[in-house]
Amino acid sequence: MAVAADSAADQDPNPVPDEAAGESVEAPAYPDHGEPNADAADVEYEDEEEELDGEAAEAAAREKVEAVFRRLSEDPVGIRVHDVIIKGNTKTRDALIEAEVVGLIRSAATVQDLVRTASVANARLRRLDVFDSVHILLDAGPPELPGTTNVVIEVVEAANPINGSVGCFSKPEARSWTVEGSVRWKNIFGYGDIWDASGAYGWDQSSEIGIGVSLPRFRSIPTPLTARASLLSHDWLKFSSYKERLVGLSFGLLSGVHHDLSYNLTWRTLTDPSQEASQSIRRQLGHNLLSALRYTYTIDQRDSNLRPTKGYAFVSTSQVGGLWGSKGLRFFRQEFDIRGAVPLGFYNAALNAGISAGVIVPLGRGFMESPSSVPDRFFLGGHSSPVISLGSLTSLLGFKTRGVGPTELRRFVPSESVTDESAASPGWDYLGGDFAVSAFADLSFNLPLKLFQDAGIHGHAFLTAGNLAKLSEGEFRNFSFSKFGRTLRSSAGVGIILPTKLLRVEINYCHILKQFEHDRGKTGIQFSFSSPM
Repeated sequence: MAVAADSAADQDPNPVPDEAAGESVEAPAYPDHGEPNADAADVEYEDEEEELDGEAAEAAAREKVEAVFRRLSEDPVGIRVHDVIIKGNTKTRDALIEAEVVGLIRSAATVQDLVRTASVANARLRRLDVFDSVHILLDAGPPELPGTTNVVIEVVEAANPINGSVGCFSKPEARSWTVEGSVRWKNIFGYGDIWDASGAYGWDQSSEIGIGVSLPRFRSIPTPLTARASLLSHDWLKFSSYKERLVGLSFGLLSGVHHDLSYNLTWRTLTDPSQEASQSIRRQLGHNLLSALRYTYTIDQRDSNLRPTKGYAFVSTSQVGGLWGSKGLRFFRQEFDIRGAVPLGFYNAALNAGISAGVIVPLGRGFMESPSSVPDRFFLGGHSSPVISLGSLTSLLGFKTRGVGPTELRRFVPSESVTDESAASPGWDYLGGDFAVSAFADLSFNLPLKLFQDAGIHGHAFLTAGNLAKLSEGEFRNFSFSKFGRTLRSSAGVGIILPTKLLRVEINYCHILKQFEHDRGKTGIQFSFSSPM
């Protein structure tokens, strides 16, 4: 006889540990080794129940369930898993389910451990995203093998293996809109494989088309694998006088809670339709093959991605480009991001603070005299929230996209359609930096109205700062940390945050504290739409 753990948890003053709470996991009810056979006791109990009816039968069943859970909560009860039975998988292969959970389940030595591991196994199977529901039953083993159990895993495969989404997103700092859509096919071949096709079109800025597949595991490889082909185009004419087109393949080689390793092979094309690019940009126009290995290490102990009130996070990203020796695209790029949140104990207030830094170095003979690739450099600016932009060294509130750092005068192209006065200043190209640092402090707090508190709408005050510097082409000789610190750009402000399930919407008043010539900072009201990284 087996009883449901979650149904009795509310009645027992000493329930099974929390790991099993809320999961569809059932626990066996039978004595430990050396005691009478559990099935015989069950039969005897069922015979007694036949003589009872109504409330008496219900009370007897409830008493036996409570007795089982009292025993489980007092002392460890030894057990051995005899068999794992899988039901309901008409398309999904048994080998996938077994590889995900069987080893974990068989490692349990007590009933308490088995309930906990069954709860973890339930979560693992749900994480595959190919089942509508997962139920795990712990039933009595064969009568001739006392102290054993059979674990029954019953799954319900997704009724609709195809789903999709479409949305329209605004980027106020770039004055552009983007339409994005995606379609996903689940478990086509029964290996937990998920195929997806996505597309995005941004007016006057970027577009993307991609198709990919992910596998939770392949043969004996215990980590998920992904592959993706994509076509992307970015329009940076307004900022840096070039358009970028990328045709590439990416492969996820290692993916876990803390580690992520991927390989990217990309054919990159830079063009300048305006014929106004500065000399530094013109030198990098044309075609290049980028072969890069990227490794990311992540620790995130924050209590929320959208509104952290306690915890810390750390991200380290290392990238080596030019593995095939492509001229001009051989580089090493390293980024660090560390941040923390501290609760203040009033109005649900919390102080978030963080600092990010990154450096890119060309590789090869005479590397410090060589230029780094402009698209791979660091750029600061834009209205994305620094609080939730974990691992992204870009945010600097109050400054426009690519609105900070080294610049170079664009090429002067005479034209009869413009006057001499307007042609006298062709504009500036933002070149990015080889070394970048950004930091922020953000104080969030509840607003006094209960209506706002119930909706999660809250206020914040913030301070951001950042800077870029060029190190390549011999510029490292002119670099000093004191000068770098004196030229930090900074801003401060207050705002209201409207959180949603997918986005963090901010309405901020930003005041520029420090900026320099050619920086594109502006004091005033700004809107921000950010999603967690």
